[in-house]
This record gives sequence, C-alpha cells and structure tokens, in this order.
Amino acid sequence: MNHDLLIAAAIFLIVSSVTPGPNNTMLMASGVNFGVRRSLPHLLGVQIGFTVMLLCVGLGLHAVLDQFPALYMLMRWGGAAYLLWLAWKLASARPADADPDAPAPQPLGFWGAAAFQWINPKAWFMIVTAMSAYLPPDASVSQVLLLALMSLVLGSPCSAVWVFFGQAMRSLLQNPGRLRIFNVTMALALVASLYPMLVT
Repeated sequence: MNHDLLIAAAIFLIVSSVTPGPNNTMLMASGVNFGVRRSLPHLLGVQIGFTVMLLCVGLGLHAVLDQFPALYMLMRWGGAAYLLWLAWKLASARPADADPDAPAPQPLGFWGAAAFQWINPKAWFMIVTAMSAYLPPDASVSQVLLLALMSLVLGSPCSAVWVFFGQAMRSLLQNPGRLRIFNVTMALALVASLYPMLVT
C-alpha cells in the first residue's frame, strides 16, 4: 500500500470502528452493566476476533465462501438468530441485586465476542469494503497482515471508547427503571442493526 492508500485505509478503519453497530452497542451496554474491568474480555474478543477474521478472509476464505454460497447464507441467518437472542438477553436483564436468589448476570466473554464477529453483519461489511478498496486482488500476505494490524491498533481504542462511555453512565443508570429502559433501548438498537443485512 502506498502512503495515500494507507491514510485512506486508516480513516476508513477509524470511522467504521467508532460508529454505532452491534459490537459497540453491546460494549456500551456491558460498560453500563458490568464496568470496564469486567468488560475487558468482551473488548479483547471483539478486536482479536475481528483481526483473525480479516486475516482469514484476506488469505483465502472468501474463495471458499464463493464456492459454497449456502455456507454464507447459513452464517447470515444463524447470525441474525444469535443477534436476536443477544437482544432478548439484554432486554430481559435485571439488575444484579434485583433477585438475590437469581444467578448473577455475566458479561459476554472473550470467546463469545470473538465468535460473534463471524456472524456480525457490520464486521463483514467492514472486511469486504477494506479488502476491495485498499488491497489489490492479488494482495500479498504482508499486505493483508498490515491491514489486519492497522485494524487492531486503530480499532481497539475506538471500541474502548464505548466501554468507557458505558462506565461513565453507570451512576446515571443506578435506578433500576432507568437501567431497564437503557437495556431495552440497546436491545432494540441491536435488532435494528439487522436491517441492512436482511434487505440485501
């Protein structure tokens, strides 16, 4: 990649990583419900999972998906179902002290967040756009690695902003009613994020 293309790719990765989407919605909700420290595995899972996915697609997985479109459709609709399940879990979440006998709610872990990238419609959009716009069709391994490294370095602080923003809102949302409204709103935002995938 030449200098101008590197700058363009960096701008794309920053803007795409910091704007709302399923990952950032869930990270902000995790910051509100669990705080920054307990949300770190979720954050790391998002970033490392996305980076691994970008590497796999850039190094040839896209050719496999082209040969087996049914696999792509399975991932697409499976992802939609999983996202709806996550939205329901978020909307139905109760404050930790609402019922002392109920199991304590847990944040999404590293492996769950990493696996989610494969069925995240925004993640696929970002990868397909980055590959087509900033890499040549015959991209070398080093070029793919550079783009993946840029994604990890630039995307991590962008996603972390959402966790810290959620943490900052915790005091405002200590009231169970406000927390309930927030969680339902975030759940509806997750459902709304499916729209671009379902209409294409």
